[in-house]
Amino acid sequence: MKSGIVAIAICFLFSITECFSQDTISVEGVSSGEIQTDQKLVYKLNIKENIAPAIWRQTQQAFEAADSLNADLMLIHMNTYGGTVLDADSIRTKILNSPIPVYVFIDNNAASAGALISVACDRIYMRKGSSIGAATVVNQTGEKMPDKYQSYMRSIMRATAESHGKDTIIEQQDTILRWKRDPRIAEAMVDEDVYIEGIIDTGKILTFTPLEAVKYGFCEGIVENVEELMDEAGYENYEIVEYKPTGLERLIGFLVNPVVSGILIMAILGGIYFEMQTPGIGFPLIIAVLAAITYFAPLYLEGLAANWEIIIFVVGLILVAVEIFVFPGFGIAGISGIVLAFSGLVLSLIGNVHFNFDGVEPRQVMVALSTVVIATFTGFVLSLWLSKRLFTTQSGVLKNLSLQDVQKREDGYVSIDIRLMDLKGKEGIAHTVLRPSGKVKIEETVYDAVSELGMIEKGEAIKVVRVETTQVYVEKI
Repeated sequence: MKSGIVAIAICFLFSITECFSQDTISVEGVSSGEIQTDQKLVYKLNIKENIAPAIWRQTQQAFEAADSLNADLMLIHMNTYGGTVLDADSIRTKILNSPIPVYVFIDNNAASAGALISVACDRIYMRKGSSIGAATVVNQTGEKMPDKYQSYMRSIMRATAESHGKDTIIEQQDTILRWKRDPRIAEAMVDEDVYIEGIIDTGKILTFTPLEAVKYGFCEGIVENVEELMDEAGYENYEIVEYKPTGLERLIGFLVNPVVSGILIMAILGGIYFEMQTPGIGFPLIIAVLAAITYFAPLYLEGLAANWEIIIFVVGLILVAVEIFVFPGFGIAGISGIVLAFSGLVLSLIGNVHFNFDGVEPRQVMVALSTVVIATFTGFVLSLWLSKRLFTTQSGVLKNLSLQDVQKREDGYVSIDIRLMDLKGKEGIAHTVLRPSGKVKIEETVYDAVSELGMIEKGEAIKVVRVETTQVYVEKI
């Protein structure tokens, strides 16, 4: 049994290692080993989904790869409706601190968090029909968040625009310094109260078309594809290396699927249930632990499961174990443990920030609750069914792991020492003082006993009047 567990663990570790060790880089046109030294190396990162922790991780990996390859340019191919402000701000900071120039090609949309990332780039190129702006902070239902969130977004949009500095403009023989990207325009993409004459009225959030973005300094050119962008930017001899998500990223994306999460919850419950049906620590517990790690790890990396949510789940399991093994019954410890464990599973599927649920969509809560409730119920029912099929039937595959024999009373199996029943009516002496319990000596054998009437001194004669379960009752003769 132990050798089988070790073999399975080794296979699991090997498969995970193989998945994570896949190459992260692919090259358009040539392999990375064939890139010529006289060519410019352009490293391309696609951001074509909502900005989330996964995109932030991929951005870090892409910049690290670009740096290791000594890339001459980082190109972001963007099409996003937005995402989380926290991850967008992290990407923005990475771009602003990059020693490699960063260009962005807005293929269709650069809204909200996408606008912030785009403004951080050294150059912005847009495709006809695309747009940039509408960076107001909203929750997942589209409702505008309180002003404290808007204030933060306004400030980082202004600061990002200001980071590109000013251009020297000559107008009518006067030297004028003008922002390359006007901070007030960047702020107007967030705040509907900002008024800029000829650009935006109050009560409206600013969003630019490509022509408008070019006119007001938020776009360097209008192009149809990456090749036109490179020509517009003055690159002639170049090769593009494109970032591809790692095996880990693909695995995380698979594991955070609600269906997979539900299956893992069933594995956790099933492993715990079967472990309680078998002696010692064995395979079911290993399955439960691996399922718990596989459930929480991707959610933690995605920014959904926080430390405290994992802790309350573990504390809940500990309380349930205490209720089962230390204080048998169904009391406060058991109920509290079930509530905490259930809450940990549900909260880990919700994108709340600490105890703040302002930005959590009701639909997300319902999906999380449904996933955990259905998985818990299904796991419990399957555990009972499998337990009967695998352990208790004569043809059960794992029947040798559970006790099959029944200790029948007619075969002599009883819960007390039946020799005590023969003591009724016999006489002896008090071996110790009985107050009212003590010890008596009958036919040279010492027994625990209880006095029926008052105290009995040591050495006084006694008689056994009755025996109940494992207790002998005596009285003084």
